[in-house]
Amino acid sequence: MTRLPLTLTAVGVMIAANLLTATTAEADDDPAVPPGTEASAAAPVEVDANDPDLKLPEGATLAAAKVLDIKQVVEDQAGEERREDTNADMKFALQAEVLFPKDSAKLTGEAKARIAAIAEEIGKQNATRIRVFGFTDNLGSSAHGDVLSRKRANAVQGVLESELDDSTITYEVRGYGEQYPISSNATEAGRKKNRRVEVSFPRS
Repeated sequence: MTRLPLTLTAVGVMIAANLLTATTAEADDDPAVPPGTEASAAAPVEVDANDPDLKLPEGATLAAAKVLDIKQVVEDQAGEERREDTNADMKFALQAEVLFPKDSAKLTGEAKARIAAIAEEIGKQNATRIRVFGFTDNLGSSAHGDVLSRKRANAVQGVLESELDDSTITYEVRGYGEQYPISSNATEAGRKKNRRVEVSFPRS
């Protein structure tokens, strides 16, 4: 079945801004992200304010340099797959429903094909550090969500490791349960987005 990607947004994120850790399981307009996954970019290019080619108006001064990390988010029409690209990283998020039966960490046959496609992209980028994070909605106990999300992340990591077959790759695998939602848990549509496994890695 052909999926038509739908570009949702391309936003510039100021790297200088501090991202706060979420204290509740409610998504906001700019949701927090797991520790260590905050946006990052290279230091600003130094500009000589006295360079004659700069041609600043008389009396004008340069503002402080800022680095913007451009983020492009693409989601398929059904919302089952989400891809985020920044200057430094790539992230793929797959909804749990397309990977696992309800309340299960056993991968479906279709899931393995989708994970293999992500492995192919990892190979193209020659990535050697891969994060696999599992998430749930806020239904049920928090402890159950933590365990289930970790088992699901482990299952996805297992397929990636088999597909890539590269001993130089290191994996960071975590289950965050209901933490770091990307949508509101007040509706089933939002909870469905929050039940996901994310695979992220640096761009080459």
